[in-house]
Amino acid sequence: MKPALVFLVTTLSMLYLLVMLLRFWLPFLRADFRNPISQGVLRLTSPLVVPLRRVLPAIGKLDTATVVVMFAIQVLTIYIVLFIAGSTAPIAPIALQALVELLLMSLNLFKFAIFIFVILSWVSPGTYNPVTAFIAMIVEPVLSPFRRVIKPIGMLDLSALIALIALQALTIFVATLRPLPI
Repeated sequence: MKPALVFLVTTLSMLYLLVMLLRFWLPFLRADFRNPISQGVLRLTSPLVVPLRRVLPAIGKLDTATVVVMFAIQVLTIYIVLFIAGSTAPIAPIALQALVELLLMSLNLFKFAIFIFVILSWVSPGTYNPVTAFIAMIVEPVLSPFRRVIKPIGMLDLSALIALIALQALTIFVATLRPLPI
């Protein structure tokens, strides 16, 4: 029963945190906030972020209210998982674990977006829909530095592959920073 409960708690919190991460990254990626997907992200996350934003204003593009909400949700998730497992931990390792998990989720978000972007470029190149535009909006700022270094070979663009390798290496490194074995 405990593993199933841990799975449910972590999955539900991770799904909401992924939407919160999208909200966090959209200003940095120069997102089109008129895109229906961007609108949905804002609608799903506003109930927790907007009240806090009255107290914590943004610092430039850094939405501090979103950061605080994400961090609080991740810390709460870790506490719940530890409680279910019948374990405890000091606040410092839990805070570090929360930061590491949020960073890992961000890296996985970009890897997944690049993977979907590549698949869509093979299946339906040149077509437009809001989902394709949203994924391209997430992926292009990540791929553009790699495209400057690795030029396309004919019609073959290897920048996505190199970006995925770099993101995976970074994911492996960041995962070693986890202080708790959960």
